[in-house]
Amino acid sequence: MKLLTGNSNQPLAKAISEYLEIPLTDASVRRFADEEVFVEIHENVRGEDVFVLQSTAYPANDNLMELLICIDALKRASARRITAVLPYFGYARQDRKPGPRAPISAKLVANLITVAGADRVLSVDLHAGQIQGFFDIPTDNLYAAPVMAADIEARFGSRNIMVVSPDVGGVVRARALAKRLNNAPLAIVDKRRERAGESEVMNIIGDVTGRFCILIDDIVDSAGTLCNAAAALKAAGAAEVVAYCTHGVLSGAAVARVTASELSELVITDTIGANAKVADASNIRHLTIAPLLGEAIKRIADETSVSSLFD
Repeated sequence: MKLLTGNSNQPLAKAISEYLEIPLTDASVRRFADEEVFVEIHENVRGEDVFVLQSTAYPANDNLMELLICIDALKRASARRITAVLPYFGYARQDRKPGPRAPISAKLVANLITVAGADRVLSVDLHAGQIQGFFDIPTDNLYAAPVMAADIEARFGSRNIMVVSPDVGGVVRARALAKRLNNAPLAIVDKRRERAGESEVMNIIGDVTGRFCILIDDIVDSAGTLCNAAAALKAAGAAEVVAYCTHGVLSGAAVARVTASELSELVITDTIGANAKVADASNIRHLTIAPLLGEAIKRIADETSVSSLFD
């Protein structure tokens, strides 16, 4: 088994390498003068089971091209099996046609990864479960909920916890976390989005008075939804509000928005490498999912059950 990484999230790749006690494959992933991506693998991979770790986060298109070219290089080097490990699958939010003449970009990217030569895909908290069906190759979707639940129990186990979904679409995710937290009660933030990137909180479904509220979501991008939800929860009587999100995209003014919000803390995993703003933010904390990904990679290589990780 070999582990190859692009440039998108090298700290996570190194942590997984340490967990598996396998060195990262010696390779160069660099740019020509005109920014074309060039990949060169410096060790033999013929007949090997190779896992390519690459989050397609910002800059999404550059990181996607790195992934595709790494896969092509491995295929032409006669690797036995190539698994694309995507801690964060970019374009996942474009999983349907929201209007006429709109693309389904998640399916397009799935096709690109398959045609490049990947034999299977491993990802974490896909934005929509049906994206697994966009791939014509085996796909494993891991869940960060066990990692989050363990952290919540360790830090806030004695508090009067209530799990909150920031919108109706996230109820299934929130319910799954609540079940892991000894069937904690559940509330829902009802909102209406007037236009892309903006959200308006309407009301809270459930009594949050005096509760320690935990907002749970898969992606935090502009952070507008989370910050509005936190403000609405505090206005409804919540004692304190923290948020847990798997993928900390945090684009634009998101970090400043979180810092100035009613959120006591935003907890994100390391599926996306943290930039300087995120790393320096006073109320943003990181959880690592390296052991989860490392164990899943090990089980795929050993041909044992991945789903039992979440039993």
